[in-house]
Amino acid sequence: MDRDRLDRLRAQYADAGFFDVQDPELRRIIETTRDAQGRRKAPFTGIRTLLDAPLATGIEDLDVALVGVPMDLGVSNRSGARLGPRAVRQIERIGPYHHQLRVAPVTRLRIADVGDCPVSRYSLDESLREIERYFDALVAGGVMPLSVGGDHSISYPILKAIGRARPVGMLHIDAHCDTGGEYDGAKFHHGGPFRHAVLDGVLDPERTVQVGIRGSSELGWEFSYASGMSVIHIEDLMRDGVPAIIHTSRAVLGDGPVYVSVDVDGFDPAFAPGTGTPEVGGLTPREGQQLLRGLAGLDVIGGDVVEVAPQYDTTSNTAQLGAQMLFEILCLMACRPGR
Repeated sequence: MDRDRLDRLRAQYADAGFFDVQDPELRRIIETTRDAQGRRKAPFTGIRTLLDAPLATGIEDLDVALVGVPMDLGVSNRSGARLGPRAVRQIERIGPYHHQLRVAPVTRLRIADVGDCPVSRYSLDESLREIERYFDALVAGGVMPLSVGGDHSISYPILKAIGRARPVGMLHIDAHCDTGGEYDGAKFHHGGPFRHAVLDGVLDPERTVQVGIRGSSELGWEFSYASGMSVIHIEDLMRDGVPAIIHTSRAVLGDGPVYVSVDVDGFDPAFAPGTGTPEVGGLTPREGQQLLRGLAGLDVIGGDVVEVAPQYDTTSNTAQLGAQMLFEILCLMACRPGR
């Protein structure tokens, strides 16, 4: 070993602490995580928030509001996603730094967990109206929403709020296209939010990519094809690989505003058993991370992670995955053009 190099390393690092680094950018990020005494908060202390963000009761001066939407009245199989926001809040040690994108969202965006959106306990239709009103107020205040559901029906009123001024494109990870029509007498349910969003003119189907699609529900997804959505089945991803899917997605999404919606059942139930409609043969977490990271630089203005139902998962793996996907979307928002 080079003795001179060893002497330099000893002089520089022998008495250095865990976070005593030389890189000025990393040092700046580290400082945002320390208290007045120079210590980092222990992850198992304090009030739990989404991504350990500050807790806020209002939206003043915020760029991004992290919102829980604890509503699962639209499920067709196992209920329980109303507990998703609470489960994701319990996950520790996600962020603050993304090593691949080299970004710490807290240094670029003013972020806070603003609590849970009000919903009706018994009425799905009223819940959808309450969600729309709540997110209308966020958008009117110039705040970008990033949400945890709840079942996938919550995406419809959120898209109505976020796409009212201009239709948005969407990157959608899921086992199901969620573009179905009326089902067992119900117009609204978690299998049809994106049909309604397109018909309302708030979601641009020709700028929509759906990734991971599989399972017997294919019988109900004709609207995706008829409207011009790009449907990428899990077999397509297996054959072509994630880089090719990223290339296709970037071409379809283009330069306009993009919403990212991640249903945890898009991932194989080996990794995400805690969900209402699991489908064998889904994405791995690494594939999901790789896909989202490949969208860096697009105009991502909001997103959601839905269908975390923690009571079906004794390991908390599903909530862990949901929290990581939430952080990946937040990093994309921090990497928007001009940031």
